[in-house]
Amino acid sequence: MEFSWGTGQEYRRLLLSLLFLAAWKAGTGQVRYSVLEEAKHGTFVGRIAQDLGLGLAELVPRLFRVSSKGRGDLLEVNLQNGILFVNSRIDREELCGQSAECSIHLEVIVDRPLQVFHVEVEVKDINDNPPVFPGTQKILFMAESRPLDSRFPLEGAADADIGANALLIYRLSTNEYFSLEKPSDEERVKRLGLVLRKPLDREEAPEISLVLTASDGGKPELTGTVQLLVRVLDANDNAPTFDRTLYEVKLLENVPNGTLVIKLNASDLDEGLNGNIIYSFSADILPIVKSKFYMDPITGEIMVKGYIDFEETKSYEILVEGIDKGQPPLSGHCTVMVEVEDTNDNAPVMEFKFLSLPIREDAPLGTVIALISLSDLDSSVNGQVTCTLSPHVPFRLVSTFKNYYSLVLDSTLDREKVSVYKLVVTAQDGGLPSLSTTASVSVEVADVNDNAPAFAQPEYTVFVKENNPPGWHIFTVSARDADAQENALVSYSLVERRVGERALSSYVSVHAESGKVYALQPLDHEELELLQFQVSARDAGVPPLGSNVTLQLFVLDENDNAPALLPPGPGGGPSAVSQVVARSVGAGHVVAKVRAVDADSGYNAWLSYELQLAAGGASSPFRVGLYTGEISTTRALDEADAPRQRLLVLVKDHGEPVLTATATVLLSLEDSGQAPKASSRALSGAAGSETALVDVNVYLIIAICAVSSLLVLTLLLYTALRCSAPPREGACGPVKPRLVCSSALGSWSYSRERRQRVCSEEGPPKTDLMAFSPSVPDSGDRKDQQPATVDSLSKVRDSQESSPTPQFKSINSSVLSFLYSPILISIHDHWKNHSFD
Repeated sequence: MEFSWGTGQEYRRLLLSLLFLAAWKAGTGQVRYSVLEEAKHGTFVGRIAQDLGLGLAELVPRLFRVSSKGRGDLLEVNLQNGILFVNSRIDREELCGQSAECSIHLEVIVDRPLQVFHVEVEVKDINDNPPVFPGTQKILFMAESRPLDSRFPLEGAADADIGANALLIYRLSTNEYFSLEKPSDEERVKRLGLVLRKPLDREEAPEISLVLTASDGGKPELTGTVQLLVRVLDANDNAPTFDRTLYEVKLLENVPNGTLVIKLNASDLDEGLNGNIIYSFSADILPIVKSKFYMDPITGEIMVKGYIDFEETKSYEILVEGIDKGQPPLSGHCTVMVEVEDTNDNAPVMEFKFLSLPIREDAPLGTVIALISLSDLDSSVNGQVTCTLSPHVPFRLVSTFKNYYSLVLDSTLDREKVSVYKLVVTAQDGGLPSLSTTASVSVEVADVNDNAPAFAQPEYTVFVKENNPPGWHIFTVSARDADAQENALVSYSLVERRVGERALSSYVSVHAESGKVYALQPLDHEELELLQFQVSARDAGVPPLGSNVTLQLFVLDENDNAPALLPPGPGGGPSAVSQVVARSVGAGHVVAKVRAVDADSGYNAWLSYELQLAAGGASSPFRVGLYTGEISTTRALDEADAPRQRLLVLVKDHGEPVLTATATVLLSLEDSGQAPKASSRALSGAAGSETALVDVNVYLIIAICAVSSLLVLTLLLYTALRCSAPPREGACGPVKPRLVCSSALGSWSYSRERRQRVCSEEGPPKTDLMAFSPSVPDSGDRKDQQPATVDSLSKVRDSQESSPTPQFKSINSSVLSFLYSPILISIHDHWKNHSFD
């Protein structure tokens, strides 16, 4: 049956055979199809989407794509119907040459999730190449004396097709002298030749023209022809003969030039020149054989003269003829089959196709990073390649198909620990000795925002002097983010809240980029001793991460308040004290008392009293207590003392610079005769004072008992709440340890509890109650210091311990909160007014 591409019926039969042969799956899971070469554009190959288990609707969203290693765009997939079709001309002989198997390997890749499929499309041969002879004409020289049945070998035709399409049948044109010797299927070397059937007669027919036709077994049948021109020679009767007509030789590839392949020996029964044989390659030998081998015309040795490569050609067929020097010359022929043996001379070759670089540090396990294809030009064991990965990396190799591997993620990644992995992939074949190829691959880990900004410590203590200028830089916060790029870009902000009646942002601000904290207004220690707030650090990642740090801002006192004189009693003025003194009092008698307070704290609030001398420089019979303000006599009064004494008492604090206030004390000296009246008035005043003092003491005892009971109840309730409730953000920090100093004057304690708490959760401000006791002054130098952190607190403590101080008795600030009630304050003031009267 003749086959034609133009026949519609045969074309339909071809499509049916393609549908029957397509879409079968091998044991390895790959999909195989087949297609005829030279198929037209659009020829159906297979429903690849259906055979791979993929829906048509997911081809475009999952980025369905097909790639072919070194095959260009021979095949394509219609994403609308999932059909694999022929896209361009497929020439089997161009792809695979004379190889019995010819297929196109396709890699099908889909994303979300990433999947890789392997598809093989077998290219079927069609009869599209006719038999081709080495030349269009061949001249044969034959002696007329050749006996009947003499054989003259011929070079056969070559067909680029395979199988039945390359199965050649030879026909010789009709003639009376020669018949055609056809090769049999059992013969390894297909011998073709002319057999003499009728004696030659040069005088009758000096030249005979024949036509040799070769037909293949394809449908339709294709043919090739060569013209044989036989010239009949006269003379030499015996042709040279070889020991065998076929010689088989095995030769290793890569042998050096000059290596002996075989030495041939032919014999001729003639004598003289007719028996002298010259060896040569046949004129019909292929050019590649001439480029690889050399034959010595005298000795008959065949030697290597070119590079022998098994991967280039696996065997060589060498046609040799021995020609004598007779007239006419006679020749003998033989064939040398050289089988090239493979050596392991080709290292494996790796090709990478990266899919997921850089890889995110939160990528799931099993993520495919790269596809690795291996190849080795050697054969058998020399071409079997295995692939390994350097150890101690969070990746592994997965064999997906023969000589195909996937590099996948095997364990979790952390960019902050390792940002780039240097992988060494080794491909090794099975030859002896084994050859290997290594490739270095850099896998970069992409950052995700998984680290929040972190401060060096959760809390900072900052000290700043009061009366600072507006915009004063008081501290710098700094947070570090272990991420990279925008994920590590940190910005700072205040955690806004209320400070009493005002917003926190009215006191301080923080620079968003540098983290510098500024005081927006002058701070007043007497108004605000402690400002506790939080600064937030946020990165620029998506979503942003952040953390907070607490700043405890202590406002240090400066001596900006002068001593203030307290009124001596009802009806008295703020700066003048009048008192009647009997002249009969003795030395050491207290006649008056000057009282003053200072709004500052510490040294700045420690007051001392001095008596200013009179204008004439005369000595006064009175003195004032340095720290008590009590005015007493230094001696017994006499008639020489002026009846009215005007004393100026200078009140000074211990700040730098020293601030002062002046009190005027007017003393009236009375004689003893007037003393009874004064005494009477004094007794009546004393009796009233005593009665009032008794009443005050009763109220004071009642108040102290009530305060003590409330204190115990408050402490119990506070302890229970503190143990049960978790700490809240923005709550005040723990109370700092009390600073205790000692000197020759005694000891004093200054508690950091004496401060105005500015936490929004707390009640009214608390302050310590101080009790003063007289002491002898001491000299010493002090230096104002403004520590910036908790580490410098020890310097302040050392400075304060080295200075003379009065003795302070501090009461817990929790108790003092009750003393700010109006009743307790009035009792407290009343008690203070009567304590020295």
